[in-house]
Amino acid sequence: MSKNKLRIIPLGGLGEVGKNMMVYEYGKNILIVDAGLMFPDNEMLGIDYIIPDFEYLKKNKDLIRGMVITHGHMDHWGAIGHVLEELNIPLYATPLTRGLIEVNLSEKGLLEKTTINTVHAGESATIGPFEVEFFHVCHSIPDSVGLGITCPDGLIVHTGDYKFDPTPVDGWPTDFSKLAEFSGRGVLALLADSTNADKLGWTPSEMVINDSLDKVFRNAPGRIIVASFASLISRMQQVIDAAEHHGRKIAFVGRSMKQNSKMAKKLGYLEIPSDLEVGIEEALNMKPKDVVLMATGSQGEPYSIMGRLARGTNKQFQLIKDDTIVLSSHAIPGNEETVFKTINSLFRKGANVLYEPIAGGVHVSGHANQDEMKLMLNMVNPKYLIPIHGELRHLKQHAFLAEESGFPMENVLVIENGQIIEFEDDKLQIKDRIPGSYVFVDGSRVGEIGPSVVREREQLSQDGVVLISMVLDRNGKLHEEVEIISRGFVYKHDEDDLIEQTRKKIEEIVGKTQGDLHNDLVQSIRSFLYSKTKKRPVVLATINYL
Repeated sequence: MSKNKLRIIPLGGLGEVGKNMMVYEYGKNILIVDAGLMFPDNEMLGIDYIIPDFEYLKKNKDLIRGMVITHGHMDHWGAIGHVLEELNIPLYATPLTRGLIEVNLSEKGLLEKTTINTVHAGESATIGPFEVEFFHVCHSIPDSVGLGITCPDGLIVHTGDYKFDPTPVDGWPTDFSKLAEFSGRGVLALLADSTNADKLGWTPSEMVINDSLDKVFRNAPGRIIVASFASLISRMQQVIDAAEHHGRKIAFVGRSMKQNSKMAKKLGYLEIPSDLEVGIEEALNMKPKDVVLMATGSQGEPYSIMGRLARGTNKQFQLIKDDTIVLSSHAIPGNEETVFKTINSLFRKGANVLYEPIAGGVHVSGHANQDEMKLMLNMVNPKYLIPIHGELRHLKQHAFLAEESGFPMENVLVIENGQIIEFEDDKLQIKDRIPGSYVFVDGSRVGEIGPSVVREREQLSQDGVVLISMVLDRNGKLHEEVEIISRGFVYKHDEDDLIEQTRKKIEEIVGKTQGDLHNDLVQSIRSFLYSKTKKRPVVLATINYL
């Protein structure tokens, strides 16, 4: 009997929304599914984005047979560039997903070094000991697929992001027949999207957006600016159709929006009449009621078009009277504060902002709600259910939904990043854990900024910093007056008196300390400043000796 075992290891996406990455391992073979990024929380100051900790893959790079990307959203492929800088892995992706990845890899100078295999829904690929079958699923971007992964221990169904939309924009519903076929063969485990596990009923169809956009275009007195993800190709098409119907020209604004629309048009995923699209310069010279602009920034990202318009720092154009802004997205969990701050700033600039839930129908989720999740479970009828894609509360709620459907709870495995599931003695069991933490990307630095630095930044942002510089002679006496500088700590008119009191306190400490002067100084001044202000600034001291 073979000693090879199936192991399933999540490196991202379980315990958070974003940075999805799953490892399937059989013997000395590894198949990776997705490699996404995640937006930082508000308290993660200075962090651009977060990627999975794939140290396990670097240690086992010789075992990797390939990576499959389920669809074209950045939370499923945005970390690919970082992975490919470390590992030489062949990729498998559908045509649109491949196009989006190629745009990104070309910018990073990695495209020529990467092997990308194009696959289509309905096809299969042999990747090491894994037979991977690609089946179409509805999502908020075309060319999304789920996976049927067969290895010697059984068949696994990995849904990716999905919903059961009866009237999808592209006319291509989720492949029910393939799911039924999997069930007929016998499914060992279903790994299913949990993002909307706390939402009742069914997710509305993408088609409801058409009516909402029609109403917006009909009533907007001036320019319309639609903000969306640059990868949301189906939304681009809906805005294009609305613009054509209402006699407006469309201009795509921002590098990623222009690149992705050009790529999607070339591949046939966007249909734009030749006279409908104009450049941004031409659009800005047209009558406002004759144009619609499509831009990035629906999540309030500081350097996106919406972020710059909200701050008044956009170079090409600013907001004008009667502008209507449509935020065609939900706020990503943890990013609500940033989105609402951006909305408030846009209102202050004089724009009329339409967003969920105020303007119903300008966006619908691409993820299954509770009833669809129950249907997926009953249709596939797996032996085991492993909830994926979501915070722990989503994963737990998915488990509760399974129980409501009569699924045996002992066969539901709720795990988080780094926990290993292993097939042993004809059953799946939770085993040991490997690191599955955050890797912060801060400018050009990847993984160099850890949680301790983020905590220090948070502390600096709360109570500021006090810098102390002094020079001592050979006898340990102060050679000159102590220099004290504070930033973000106290109001200017309160500063002089407090600084003088602090200086006297320092002189007192220097005069009586016999041991570690630096440590005594920092600890004593922290306590002193707290007693005076009830604030805890970061205290930094430099001691120079003659």
